[in-house]
Amino acid sequence: MLGISLKVDSTDTYLDIEIEPANLESVIDAKLLFNIIKDSEFADFFVFDENVIDLISHYKNAIANNDNSLISQRIGERRDTEIKCIITAGELTAELTLIVGYAGKIPSVDELITILNQAGVTRGVSTKRLQKLVEQLDHSSPGDILFDTVAQGLPPKAGSSSKLQPLVQNALERILTPQAKGNQRVDMRNLGAVICVKKGAELLRRLPPSEGRHGFTVTGAQIKAKPGKWLKFRPGDGTVISDHDENLLIADITGMPKFKASKMWVDDVFICKGVNVGTGNIEYDGAVLVNGDVTENMKIISTGDVTINGFVESAYIQAGGDIIITEGAMGKVNEAMTEYSTTLVAQGSVHIQHGQGLNIKCNGNVSVGRQLAYSQIESKGKVTVGAADKPNGNIFSCNVKCCGQFIAGTVGAVSGSNLSIDFSEGFNRLLERKDTLDDLLKQISQNNHRHMERMNIINSKFVPRDMQSRVDEANQLYQGETQLLNWLHHKAKEMHQAKEKYQANIQMIANKKVYPGVTIKLNNRTWRADREYDRSKVCFADHQWQLEPLTSKM
Repeated sequence: MLGISLKVDSTDTYLDIEIEPANLESVIDAKLLFNIIKDSEFADFFVFDENVIDLISHYKNAIANNDNSLISQRIGERRDTEIKCIITAGELTAELTLIVGYAGKIPSVDELITILNQAGVTRGVSTKRLQKLVEQLDHSSPGDILFDTVAQGLPPKAGSSSKLQPLVQNALERILTPQAKGNQRVDMRNLGAVICVKKGAELLRRLPPSEGRHGFTVTGAQIKAKPGKWLKFRPGDGTVISDHDENLLIADITGMPKFKASKMWVDDVFICKGVNVGTGNIEYDGAVLVNGDVTENMKIISTGDVTINGFVESAYIQAGGDIIITEGAMGKVNEAMTEYSTTLVAQGSVHIQHGQGLNIKCNGNVSVGRQLAYSQIESKGKVTVGAADKPNGNIFSCNVKCCGQFIAGTVGAVSGSNLSIDFSEGFNRLLERKDTLDDLLKQISQNNHRHMERMNIINSKFVPRDMQSRVDEANQLYQGETQLLNWLHHKAKEMHQAKEKYQANIQMIANKKVYPGVTIKLNNRTWRADREYDRSKVCFADHQWQLEPLTSKM
């Protein structure tokens, strides 16, 4: 504007303004001067607002006194970007805060690194993040605040605890793993020899814990990792720690080894060539190994595993561990499918090669090698029909209750015979536990809120010295109740997650066919196969059963 000039001083730092009253075309005010500066090449300078207002005051006095002498004033300056480095607690991260300068110098990446080093940050610096900050400076307005975490240390990784490595397999694991025959073929008939270990055999080794990984701070200091802990090595029944190696567990008796829930033991084993009227029923405190058949109306009751290398017909078998039948099992069933002549009851899992007319109850999984028909299953685990690595077996005319995945090859039959798969029992157990926990949580939450109000009143009052101990005791009780409430909240969350996980895990997979007559249930949610389906999966999502075709080949 005519009569107004802006210029930088000789040090290239400050912004000065000169006004020639005689050459002004109109009256000026502070707003006009601010707009002139904003529209000029000096718009990025930091402006001294008070100096501009003072300048206008001088200008008004000059006009009032008819004074046309030159008016000059310093009204701004360059300000470099302000840089602050903050190292967080624990020295695991470092943050840079940049307050964008006013027509000042933009720092380079190297200059930012120098500032970090001066603050003690020497490790974990990210040049990419620094470069990003510098690029943001070019597109930011003066006074903007930029910040980012530009250096990160490495937290230590605690060592893992010692691990227990079984040196022998459980009987069920050996059965489900077909043994190799030659270099390329697998003999599906050779399901693995069921062996008993001799006294002194190596059973379990305790591997040493790892040392962990050391970390470091952004200042370069090392953070030592906490080494893993040694697990307690407790011999189970029939085992003992080796005299020569404190990390080795060996058999103290000849018997059948079992590893479960980080515990190894050896069951005293009863071995016979068959169970029939000649041998009588077997009731044994330990494992039972039958190298032959179990004939009609015979019973086997064992506290350990029951392994039968033969065929079972119309018998009752009860095991405190797993039931393993390497061949088949057969029984008679009435027309209503309510009475079965062959019953298998196991605290663990049940495996048979093929079966018909069976009543199976177990706390673990049920696996059938080839085919199952006209039977009833109650399992707290999953049900697999077919080889473990490729379940292509057949199942039809059965009532199945299970709490996990159901997978087979062909589900149902061409004749349309009924097959029911019910996942309700495990879900209802979860709901019952969840409802009980929710009721308890609601009651304690109400009590805790009422106690909090009363304790706040008590703590706000003057308490005589002789009563202070009772008040302290009440405060401790209230804190204990609050901790219990927090624990219940955590358990309620876990229970909700367990419910969601259960619904996500239950599904029926048919790797070959699904025939009409198949029914899948979760309480009142039911899916029925009204026609024949090729390879399919039926899963529970969005509170309903959904069928998905399987296109990939087995």
